[in-house]
Amino acid sequence: MPLSPSLALVGFLAASVVAASSGVVFRPPPWYRSIAKPRWTPPNWVFPAVWTPLYGLIALSGWLVWRHGGLAPLPFGFFAAQLVFNALWSALFFGLRRPDLAFVDLVLLWLSILATLVSFASIDGVAAVLLVPYLAWVTVAGALNVEVWRRNPTPLRAI
Repeated sequence: MPLSPSLALVGFLAASVVAASSGVVFRPPPWYRSIAKPRWTPPNWVFPAVWTPLYGLIALSGWLVWRHGGLAPLPFGFFAAQLVFNALWSALFFGLRRPDLAFVDLVLLWLSILATLVSFASIDGVAAVLLVPYLAWVTVAGALNVEVWRRNPTPLRAI
C-alpha cells in the first residue's frame, strides 16, 4: 500500500522535529552569556524565530521531492546527512562546549545542504529554492561560530 502524501508530509515534519530537538536539549546554557561574542550576534529570541520556519521549509522541500518519485537514494542521502549534521551542532557547541568541532560540523552541514539543494534542483526546482534560506542562515551561523571560537581560544569547558 503506497504511503499517502499527508502521512509522508507528517514523516518529513517529524524528521525535522527530531533534528530540531537537539537544539531544545542543548539550548544556550548560562555559560554562553558570559563568553565573548561579536557585536552582530543576534539576540537569543531570534534563533527559534528563524529556525522554526526553516525546519518547516526543510520538511516541505523533502516532501516535494518525495512526491516526484519516492526516496531517491542520492538526494535523500544528502537530505539525511544535513539533518544529522544539523542535530549534531548543538550537542557539540552547547553540550560539549567545543566551538572548534561545532565549526567542522557546520562546514559539513553547509556542504550537505548545498548537495541536497543541487540534487533536489534536478527533481523539483521549488524544493531546491526552499533550501536557500536554510543555506543562508547556516552561513551566518558558521560566521558566528568562527567568531565565538576565535574570541574564546581557551576551551569553553573551563568557563
